[in-house]
Amino acid sequence: MERVQKVIASSGICSRRKAEELIKENRVRINGELAALGDKVSGSDIISVDGKELRKEIKEYYLLNKPRGVICSSSDDKGRKTVVELINTDKRIYPVGRLDYDTTGALILTNDGELANILTHPKNNIEKSYYVKVEGKVMGEEIHTLEKGIKLENEFLKPDKVKFRKYDINSNSTYLTVILHEGHNHEVKKLFEYINHPVIKLKRESIAFLNVVDLKSGEYRKLSTKEVSKLYSLK
Repeated sequence: MERVQKVIASSGICSRRKAEELIKENRVRINGELAALGDKVSGSDIISVDGKELRKEIKEYYLLNKPRGVICSSSDDKGRKTVVELINTDKRIYPVGRLDYDTTGALILTNDGELANILTHPKNNIEKSYYVKVEGKVMGEEIHTLEKGIKLENEFLKPDKVKFRKYDINSNSTYLTVILHEGHNHEVKKLFEYINHPVIKLKRESIAFLNVVDLKSGEYRKLSTKEVSKLYSLK
């Protein structure tokens, strides 16, 4: 027996939080009766949302090495290519979290709403590692400034770790590794703008224990059952 909001989220149509809202709005029924928060269901129960029966959907999980110039969305009203179009599947999958148009690297796509919620909820502290190339030579005291945290207008940004990799004297650029848990919008770019070293290149190398070392740009692979279970354990 599982809570009805968890089953709805697992179907991939929405997050668990959204499912709870649907229940409160009396838009969910169990065997024809209005559902309430806390109701539990079994595999034989019929759940409907807005009058449509919830069909059990086979879950799919992909790790993509997102290329530059692709929108991190399920669709785009401007007709730009989306990450979903790169995956060969007939399931209604969507990206978990976001990467900017010009940012590359590790991205998970799935139709499992519950797992998506686990990976994006701040309290779960999912670690993400980024490879960063910035303008100019970044000094040790500047790295220290970032690791202490910076306060902007409405947010406080504090990476877990900023690690110097190398300085290229020919291009006058510095390469670094940045490790984050929270992941505010455009956080890495904002961090380096603060110390006057604009980001030239940004790639997410890993999400938790998953990395894209063996995937070329634009390539993807299915996650194994063991990997999916391990992601669930991060809750």
